[in-house]
Amino acid sequence: MGDDTADDPQARQPGESRLYFRQLLSGQDFATSDPIARQMVNFAYLIGDRETREAVVVDPAYAVDDLLDILAEDEMQLTGVLATHFHADHIGGNMMGYSIEGVAQLLERQGTKIHLQAPEAELVQKTTGISMSDMELHAPGDVVSVGAVDIELLHTPGHTPGSQCFLVGGALVAGDTLFLDGCGRMDLPGSDPAAMYRSLHDTLAKVPDSAVLFPGHRYSFEPSATMGQTRQMNYVFKPRSEQQWLMMFGQG
Repeated sequence: MGDDTADDPQARQPGESRLYFRQLLSGQDFATSDPIARQMVNFAYLIGDRETREAVVVDPAYAVDDLLDILAEDEMQLTGVLATHFHADHIGGNMMGYSIEGVAQLLERQGTKIHLQAPEAELVQKTTGISMSDMELHAPGDVVSVGAVDIELLHTPGHTPGSQCFLVGGALVAGDTLFLDGCGRMDLPGSDPAAMYRSLHDTLAKVPDSAVLFPGHRYSFEPSATMGQTRQMNYVFKPRSEQQWLMMFGQG
């Protein structure tokens, strides 16, 4: 299993003693026999309340039974699903001719809701085949509570129209909005470079330097870093204006 001590925001936030937080790497901590999972190096996250034993899973894909087994081993009960965005490597569906297990299979095993930003709903439905009744649609700034643990939903379009990040207990779970090095692609259907600039430089500006960034893929040697370190080292924070950003990415 993954090391949930070194990468646990609870270790950096003593006041969040109820926070249950695990970062799990596909192909290593779960879905170990899946070559696509090993190639894509996606992270899934488990977030919950250690006292009420409730938890949600962020971006379940590849092997949902493995993720449920990890929760069971930790004596946690799944009460919801959070999706950063609609791409199949994060929530399941068809990708490059390969069928990836994900939220559709998870909801079959355990009835719950998947929490999304409203602009992502139809794309998630198209990718996974789940129904609108399986979704809980949100607006920017909404909060999903798991026991006494509050998770703030930050709408960060750019990679996709409804991309969102999750701010909880000193951690920012960022999906493909922000990596330790770089950010999500902006040349895919539904991507918007200008929106990505505003998400990174405006919306995420509220996230303090002390918060720990947990990305959607392990594209760097380290699995996490503080936002202060990321802002200092990541080239996506170098442009000082939207015009510079668009010029940097060949859009203007």
